[in-house]
Amino acid sequence: MITYFFDNVDFGTVAFAGIIFAFALTCLLLYKCTRILPRDMGREFAHDGTLSAGKPRGAGFIFILVFVLATAIFARINTEIIIYLILVVAAMLTGFLDDCAKTPWGEYKKGILDLVIAVMLAVTFLNFNDNTILLASVNRYITIHKIVFGVLIVILVWASINVTNCSDGVDGLSGTLTIITLASIYVIDHIKNMDRDFSYLILVFMISILAYLWFNATPSKMLMGDAGSRAMGLFISIAILKSGSPVLYLLAAGVLIVDGGLGLIKVALLRFLKIKIMKNVRTPIHDHVRKVWGWSNTHTVYRFSIIQIMLSIVAVYLVWK
Repeated sequence: MITYFFDNVDFGTVAFAGIIFAFALTCLLLYKCTRILPRDMGREFAHDGTLSAGKPRGAGFIFILVFVLATAIFARINTEIIIYLILVVAAMLTGFLDDCAKTPWGEYKKGILDLVIAVMLAVTFLNFNDNTILLASVNRYITIHKIVFGVLIVILVWASINVTNCSDGVDGLSGTLTIITLASIYVIDHIKNMDRDFSYLILVFMISILAYLWFNATPSKMLMGDAGSRAMGLFISIAILKSGSPVLYLLAAGVLIVDGGLGLIKVALLRFLKIKIMKNVRTPIHDHVRKVWGWSNTHTVYRFSIIQIMLSIVAVYLVWK
């Protein structure tokens, strides 16, 4: 927005100022405003879930709003980006209201809200972008029928929101994995020379999460709650769609998919088809490695991050080759 009012301002200088602004304001507000956040009640079925009881929860409300504010002030935005920002805030608010509720929202209620957001995102994306994608593994562009592509976008968005949400259970894990995922998408964007204006949003989003991680490192002082994890999942889906290579989501977010997704599959098969799988595996997987394999929180974050970095390198290589 600043560049719209001052023609002689170098965007590189403005972009750098926006990054500093996002980090500093997020740190300041998280430090000063924790008392207004709801308190975590502990998670009954999560490994060491009771250790989170009493901590400020819903910090995503703060770092997502700072991201939107920094974007509005320092980024070059258009109608498409404005709609995406509104949807990210909507995803954050659905999570934050759940964080604040005395009785957690039901899965079906949250699922319907996710579906509405996913449909709105699909309509927006197809209105401003074409329906051609790159299959990086074979270096081939394919065009998908718009209706089919719209359905696939809805599935991608819904899955990204929920696997990211389910992966939020260890101090620093979900935020760190999200940063690695977004960093790999940012590199892919630059290799493919994609929209640099949206790529800048990825940087601001990553910086906002980094500021939150300052307070969320083990032992954490606060939790992002659904307000943060659901918005992060939505933004990841937008970023991978804007990269033009949405199939690379399987690599760029591989650890998030496995960690959070296996639990969703396990519960869905049991609930709807009465099929039991992975009987001896705790889900999310981060609970299994801590409870069964004896990993500490630090081990879990480092090792999951290492695996994701390797997967992200493969994703980048497929585009670069």
